[in-house]
Amino acid sequence: MIPYTVNIKLAARTLTGTLNLQNKTAVDWGWQGLIAQGCHSSILIIDPKTAQTIQVLERHKASVVKVKWSRENYHHSLSSPYSLRLASADAAGKIIVWDVVSGMAHCEIQEHTKPIQDMDWLWTQDASLDLLLAVHPPNYIVLWNGDTGTKLWKKSYAENILSFSFDLFEPSNLALLTSEGIVFITDFSHSKPPGSGGKKVYIASPHSSPAHSKPAAAQPTGAKKALNKVKVLITNEKPTAEAVTLNDCLQLSYLPSKRNHMLLLYPREILILDLELSQTVGVVAIERSGVPFIQVIPCAQRDALYCLHENGCITLRVCRSTTPSPNETGKTEQNVQELVYDLRSQCDAIRVTKTVRPYRVVICPVNENNAALIVSDGRVMLWELKAHASKSSSGLSSGLPPLYSPVNFCGTPLLQNQKCIPDLSLNTMIGHSLISGVDSPRPLAGQQEVHLKFLLTGLLSGLPLPPFSLRMCPPLTTKNINHYQPLLAVGTSNGSVLVYNLTSGLLHKELSVHSCEVRGIEWVSLTSFLSFATSVPNNLGLVRNELQHVDLRTGRCFAFRGERGNDEPAIEMIKVSHLKQYLVVVFRDKPLELWDVRTGTLLREMAKNFPTVTALEWSPSHNLKSLKKKQLAAREAMARQTTLADAEQSSVESSVISLLQDAESKSEMSQGISAREHFVFTDTDGQVYHITVEGNTVKDGARIPPDGSMGSIACITWKGDTLVLGDVDGNLNFWDLKARLSRAVPTHRGWVKKIRFAPGKGNQKLLVMYTDGAEVWDTKEVQMVSSIRVGRNVNYRILDIDWCTSDKVVLASDDGCVRVLEMAMKSASYRMDEQDLTDPVWCPYLLLPRAALTLKAFLLLQPWSDTLTMDITHVDYKEKDEIKGLIQEQLNSLSNDIKSVLQDPNLNLLQRCLLVSRLFGDESDLQFWTVAAHYVQSFAQSCQPSGSVPEGQTPAEVPQSSHLDICHDILCESSFFQRFQLERVRLQEVKRSSYEHTKKCADQLLLLGQHTLQIFPYCTSVKLCFGVYVSLYQAAHKLFAGLHLCLLEGVQLLCLIDKAADACRYLQTYGEWNRAAWLAKVRLSPAESSDVLKRWAEHLCSPQVNQKSKAILVLLSLGCFHKVGEMLHSMRYFDRAALFIEACLKYGVMETNDDINILLMHIPLIGAAFVDYAKLLRSIGLQQGAVLWASRAGEAGKELLDELCQTESMGLEPSPTEEEVDNSLGNVE
Repeated sequence: MIPYTVNIKLAARTLTGTLNLQNKTAVDWGWQGLIAQGCHSSILIIDPKTAQTIQVLERHKASVVKVKWSRENYHHSLSSPYSLRLASADAAGKIIVWDVVSGMAHCEIQEHTKPIQDMDWLWTQDASLDLLLAVHPPNYIVLWNGDTGTKLWKKSYAENILSFSFDLFEPSNLALLTSEGIVFITDFSHSKPPGSGGKKVYIASPHSSPAHSKPAAAQPTGAKKALNKVKVLITNEKPTAEAVTLNDCLQLSYLPSKRNHMLLLYPREILILDLELSQTVGVVAIERSGVPFIQVIPCAQRDALYCLHENGCITLRVCRSTTPSPNETGKTEQNVQELVYDLRSQCDAIRVTKTVRPYRVVICPVNENNAALIVSDGRVMLWELKAHASKSSSGLSSGLPPLYSPVNFCGTPLLQNQKCIPDLSLNTMIGHSLISGVDSPRPLAGQQEVHLKFLLTGLLSGLPLPPFSLRMCPPLTTKNINHYQPLLAVGTSNGSVLVYNLTSGLLHKELSVHSCEVRGIEWVSLTSFLSFATSVPNNLGLVRNELQHVDLRTGRCFAFRGERGNDEPAIEMIKVSHLKQYLVVVFRDKPLELWDVRTGTLLREMAKNFPTVTALEWSPSHNLKSLKKKQLAAREAMARQTTLADAEQSSVESSVISLLQDAESKSEMSQGISAREHFVFTDTDGQVYHITVEGNTVKDGARIPPDGSMGSIACITWKGDTLVLGDVDGNLNFWDLKARLSRAVPTHRGWVKKIRFAPGKGNQKLLVMYTDGAEVWDTKEVQMVSSIRVGRNVNYRILDIDWCTSDKVVLASDDGCVRVLEMAMKSASYRMDEQDLTDPVWCPYLLLPRAALTLKAFLLLQPWSDTLTMDITHVDYKEKDEIKGLIQEQLNSLSNDIKSVLQDPNLNLLQRCLLVSRLFGDESDLQFWTVAAHYVQSFAQSCQPSGSVPEGQTPAEVPQSSHLDICHDILCESSFFQRFQLERVRLQEVKRSSYEHTKKCADQLLLLGQHTLQIFPYCTSVKLCFGVYVSLYQAAHKLFAGLHLCLLEGVQLLCLIDKAADACRYLQTYGEWNRAAWLAKVRLSPAESSDVLKRWAEHLCSPQVNQKSKAILVLLSLGCFHKVGEMLHSMRYFDRAALFIEACLKYGVMETNDDINILLMHIPLIGAAFVDYAKLLRSIGLQQGAVLWASRAGEAGKELLDELCQTESMGLEPSPTEEEVDNSLGNVE
């Protein structure tokens, strides 16, 4: 019985190398937690946590230029499961939507044949999750259905479109970066193309603006100097030829951290624009000696920027808060002059050369504290941002205000002994932006000053530049099965040999063996090989030959030919005999050499008149078995002739024979036996020579005259009784040695470069390499099995070939990749769930939909137990063992920190829901639970008696730490939102440079209720004159539309007489819903604002808008928790509805008072939500959870509970009583 077996199951895969220049922007990090990267025409799927390539997608014929993961901002269920869906676009204009798990193309889209400039999935529509917007050169944007490949609409523009960016706060806003400027689209819709050509604005060069005409002495230095250069950046008029920058602007992007702000990237400056003012409000400028920018990624969780520089350095810049630092609190409040982004951390740069340059950086959209740098040589460097607590105030010494850690963890203040993960995400590492007048400049209780630092956590290396030389290790046999590893040696152009384990696809060893290009490799055992390299020829055509012997176990490498090798003809090939005893070294213009591999000695150097060798191969036949039998018989006979006593003879004879057998095996291991082996070769005339080698003896055998139908023989291979020859004209000659027959087959493919037989007894498949591709032949039937041809099947040229198993081939190609393919030589994509990975990968998307939902429910709540377990076998889960095993693998792959936090009894339900949604990369869940956790606790605090505050906090501290960050925009508290808008207008006031800007600032201040201030001379105009008629206007303000004033003027006049509620209603009447919501947040009382926002929520729920998810968030911010529960239940979000209602009951916010009618109103909703969640748990196999939630539903769940109990009584464990259920649910928090 074999005590240990190895996994020899090899999946089809691609080992990738250097990138094409067109792959520069083809990288994306999805919410699913995986990175997609284009490499020539292939797409790599990388797990950043374990630094493994887990899938390679191959179907494109041209270089991949864009990849985009689908968004996960929808509720996941059995009908809308967790899935890995990816869109990729190539230089030929083809878009492919992939099912990444299976490696299959879901649909293909083709409009034009030019490279796709940009593309992205739409995410704001609740009804459809399949819409894909793409830019087709030169000037078309097309909306596609990514599920069916159907074109929904197409729109053309006047200028060439380079890229686009969506406004995350307003889905109808789209900005196009064109060759001449920016086109702002404000009527984008999935249902029809934009009606107009958009608003065209032109980008004036930062270095050619009017500010440059000022005298040098009058200009400030540093960032202020750069800010003055861009006083007027956006104009409606086309600038002069000198002022236009066609290619200077590298990137355009809306800021996801705050509304109406845009980022423009130039090589030496980052400009932050306020789009309401069309003015620069912030500049990140590089000093003269600094390294230029390549790319900027704005963060959503915090107002921060990840910047990539030309030297491969990634820097993190965080926006400075407007609250003065503690040592400045005594000073009078001053207006902020500009938005300042302080450099907080940077990683190490890379060594940049002509062929090694940084291409792109991507960050994790879920946590925003992990970055991946893509380098042109194929490397992927994985950086993680870490926060370190600092006791000393070192920030003051550096001149930067300190950063503080947040008070909350997963949306809830930490308890005294509660476990947390400080580096879970960016918003758990640093606190939110502080606003002057709202936030205290001093840290709250529990806050610590933190410093940020980048840490390299993973590195993926690719193959170097081609050409390559391949050789698979000796095949698997019954003798080596206990210790066999499928190792592939790849010789490279830089002289190194890379050894890959093809089971995992990971690099096993990298050995620097030669000083020049490796030309060939031959294995001499499972753990050692010979490789040769030749230098560039000198003037005489002579080279330096390097023939090295490498031991993989020790890494020892020595020159096999000793001092030989300098100034001699180049080595053409090396061939090791079948028993690994002998080595033939063939030279270009020099007779071959015959070596003993075991001793490293030269057996024979052929005479000068020896024929020139064009092809050579060793015979698989030898006399080792007969030689061993003869030696063993001779030794046994010698043992019998001993003069031992008859009584002792029998016992001694057996022992001597066994000793001789041991000696035989040891001598074989020490290569004491020299078996006879043969090789054949051909000369330039096509004559075949047969040579026999035995020990030190070399004998010349038969000679076979050339075949007239064959040209010059280029290669030979031999297996069993079949010998195959290939020539330079594309002919194959099959010799049946046993039947003494030959058959020539013309392939019409040109020069036969290489031929190899497949391993395995009786396997007569033949792999043939041509100049334009490769073929697999069946030598028994003498017919072709499969073919691959450059320009027809593939767009790469094949450089080398070999067999890696009896049914899989490995090909090296000029696109820098090595592909392991099935014998049919089709795509190298494979099913990810069939992969044998070295490290387990946390990715619930790899599970079946039902299993993924089970895993989520299992992690969310286990009310049947006092302690949460991480073992699926400990619960009553009715499913196949295979599915259970896959779920358990996912649980085991979680980090110890995550497991300890999930099993912490102090982790409450809201924190658990937030943490699990972050682990799953569930964008919809994460957004919902972030807002829900905040407002459930906020309203719970407001319901507490005025004197009661959480332990460890003062009453003054409670509201300070409780507002959402401004990235949530309208969902923030009114006081914080109003203060932020006021700060923003004050910044605009500082930047105003024209009458139009002054007018806009005055309008904003008036809407914000600041009209009592002495704002601008503009305010002495029509608006203040209208104050004379205030009394008259108050009597007939509803008739102001008859005066044909514009809507904005009317709204301003209503605000001037404190009729902002009427202004909001007028705005909503005319479809200005966002403006009305903004005005309600900054001007109205809570009751009036609530009415306006509720009407907005109703509008969002209408079929024309269909943004119920956004409406739910608005209702959460208003405390309408019962309505939220009803909507979640009506939308069939049963899990979210039940858990949300449970959290509301825990915090006591579902009941507004003790009125029994209010309580009775909630009972039907609670019962219906809990029953439907119980049915959902039953459908995915969690029987215990279904019983408990049915028990919680009261009367509504009785029928379901009876069904479940009957099921259990048929052989399952009895269900717990209702009292036990209530007790266990009470222990969850």
